[in-house]
Amino acid sequence: MNESMNITVLIGGRPYSLSVKTREEHLIRKTVKEINDKVNEFQLTYSQRDKQDCLSMTLLTYAVDLAKLRLAFAQQGAEEKIDELNELLDNALQHND
Repeated sequence: MNESMNITVLIGGRPYSLSVKTREEHLIRKTVKEINDKVNEFQLTYSQRDKQDCLSMTLLTYAVDLAKLRLAFAQQGAEEKIDELNELLDNALQHND
């Protein structure tokens, strides 16, 4: 099932209300923790920068990582295989709900 739930997460000390799929809640909370950890790391490394700068640098870090992954998958011709795997995973998760 694709049940949704409302959660509130804190990113950089600010609350954000989200509507998420129940099965994705753990992943979202884990990702939020990683983001906040990265922001804190930038704040320690670049103490002269404000929180907005640290949030921007965190976003850039994740965007570059994503771009690298996309490039690697495109070079390997894996996009179709990933779609197939995602479909298989979705089907498997639906059978476990």
